[in-house]
Amino acid sequence: MKIALAGNPNSGKTTLFNALTGSTARVGNWPGVTVDKKTGVYKKKGKRAEIVDLPGIYSLSPYTPEEIVARDYLLDGDADVVVNIVDATNLERNLYLTTQILETELPVVIALNMIDVVRKNGDKIDVDKLSDRMGVPVVPISALRGEGIDDLIAACGTAALRPRKGQSVFAGSDLGNTIDALTRDFAERKVKSPLFHAVKLIENDPAEVERHPDLSESVARFKAARPRDAFENDYEAIVADSRYRYLGKLLSGVQTKGKQGDTLSKSDKIDRVLTHRIWGIPIFLVIMFFVFHLTFSENLLFLKAAIPEGSFDIPVIGTDAVNSPGAMLFNAMDLLTSTIADATAGALASSPAWVKGLIVDGLMGGVFAVLSFIPQIAVLFLFLSILEDSGYMARVAFIMDRAFRRFGLSGKSFIPLLTCFGCAIPGIMATRTLENEKERRMTILLAPFFSCGAKMPIWATFGALMFAGRHGDLVVYAMYLIGIVVAILAAILLKKTAFKGETAPFIMELPSYRLPQFRNTMAHLFEKVKHYLLRAATVIAAAVIVIWVLTSFDFRFQMVEAGDSIIGQIAKVFDVLFVPLGFGQGSDGWKFVVAAFTGLIAKEMVVATLGTFAGMDDALDLEASALAGTPIAVLIGTISVPAAFAFMAFNLLSVPCMAAVAAAKGELGGRGRLLGAIAFWMLTAYVVSMLIYLIGTYWWVSLIVAGLIGIAVLLGILHKKGMITLPSFKAKRKGAKQ
Repeated sequence: MKIALAGNPNSGKTTLFNALTGSTARVGNWPGVTVDKKTGVYKKKGKRAEIVDLPGIYSLSPYTPEEIVARDYLLDGDADVVVNIVDATNLERNLYLTTQILETELPVVIALNMIDVVRKNGDKIDVDKLSDRMGVPVVPISALRGEGIDDLIAACGTAALRPRKGQSVFAGSDLGNTIDALTRDFAERKVKSPLFHAVKLIENDPAEVERHPDLSESVARFKAARPRDAFENDYEAIVADSRYRYLGKLLSGVQTKGKQGDTLSKSDKIDRVLTHRIWGIPIFLVIMFFVFHLTFSENLLFLKAAIPEGSFDIPVIGTDAVNSPGAMLFNAMDLLTSTIADATAGALASSPAWVKGLIVDGLMGGVFAVLSFIPQIAVLFLFLSILEDSGYMARVAFIMDRAFRRFGLSGKSFIPLLTCFGCAIPGIMATRTLENEKERRMTILLAPFFSCGAKMPIWATFGALMFAGRHGDLVVYAMYLIGIVVAILAAILLKKTAFKGETAPFIMELPSYRLPQFRNTMAHLFEKVKHYLLRAATVIAAAVIVIWVLTSFDFRFQMVEAGDSIIGQIAKVFDVLFVPLGFGQGSDGWKFVVAAFTGLIAKEMVVATLGTFAGMDDALDLEASALAGTPIAVLIGTISVPAAFAFMAFNLLSVPCMAAVAAAKGELGGRGRLLGAIAFWMLTAYVVSMLIYLIGTYWWVSLIVAGLIGIAVLLGILHKKGMITLPSFKAKRKGAKQ
């Protein structure tokens, strides 16, 4: 038996899917689209069923990729029964989708989810009466607590054996009579689920109109003959109104609100604070500060201020301060990978130099660099999953919508961009939740500008070296700030050029606040980390081998110093292109150019590449005192502070990594768009880095130019307000012609 799960977002569909399938779940993509396809197997008490989790949707109209996938599967798929998950705390809104599913001829079972919350609120639902009026089985369940799951599977087994006809909610009206006539026409043509197609044709559904032009002509004549109504003969609105009027009558006597029905719910009371028009954004910033603090900080809760210097130096835990949980896990993983690398190097001591270099410096060095950051990424994903499962992230999108709309985006774009602070790959993939194609592509273009965890070693290394550890935190903060500012400016530019037009309206349901379920949170975390490993580690494993070969051999394939290697000779030809950026200057400029381009493969490789060129054999310690006087400190000291900032900006804004490029290719849906995105990232990185270097180096010229621009703007404003009169060159030219 194959069961398809269909329902609104936040109705508990994913929770039910996890409860049914457990560890048998598999995630892929639907053919031809990038929407998640989740399948699993239910095995319990001798029963077995394949579970297909359809995307969360509000209707079966083909407006979003999720709705198209769900619609096509229900109409053309081979599901034996459809389980329609309905949020019992909001019946009328959820049953709107149910009325559309019931127009198909598929066997349907309604899973009345969150029945425990209904009882807790003191509400009552007459399940038997609802089942009689809907004409299909209704099973009360609590997916979160596992209540009613066995009864649901049993009802599915029974329903799958009984054929069913589509059910109309339009009986007794001229619209219903027309739908009945169209239904008969579709039935004569042997079309499956004729009632569903008839209703969609009345709604001017583009797919139905294109497939059945002859029938659409008769529908057009019917509409032309009808007098104008309150909806101005907008038949999509007329059909929607008919559905809601039907549901209003159907639910009469089915549900009874308890004493709490007339009072504010707990979620409403919390929202008065968290979604406040003034305090909402500051509260979110504080929450996210603690998320990043607990993930990346090496001074947990700023305890270093109260701990005397020299008090302790404990590996993994910290030096004169306690590391955050994320930093501890990073140090532990780094210690483990370093130990394995040292042991491998010792075992290969008698092996040829190229074998040791390939395995230890090449393959293991690159892959271990990724593995070291997996714990921190997992911690960040954990916190974000908790915020998402609790219902808070939906509120964040709501409170950010007003600000984002000015830049051509909606609040829904904020969640993918926020995810990019952890890793650009899941951030780019999260754009598939955006219904509007323009907004989705624009969000992908901005995604790399938000500094991911893989770029942190670059900021930490340069911050420690450039300011002797005194203001390294300001360097890190500056890079995050530069990325956000550039993203805002780029969004404004894109809105004025390539993505003109009005921003799509933002409609999003705010689910009730709930305590995240441990099992579901861990399942989400495992899925995201596994996806990151499969995407990133495989690409890096191949890339580091290529880079090692190019930096170890010359064109005659003999092992040489890095400067005489294949990549060294090539870089010395192209480093002139990076002279305007500052870091391409001097005899060692080519080394920074190579490091920047290895960062296009994986940002973790930037510092490792510089360390290789500097002759560092030991593991990199980011403490400023440990770095002082080291070869990498000498190398970085060959460029100026503005050039160093330009180098960091280039790595911040350029192509994030090859794994992220692969993710972008899948989401953009075309090689041409991908090449355009890469060109946009590289051009932005080059221009911004050049401006940083030029302004930082020739600051006095920049002040003069800024002053002249300011004077020109001021004169323009005063002229516009009529306070001064500027000469009109256009008038003079006209006078000259006369």
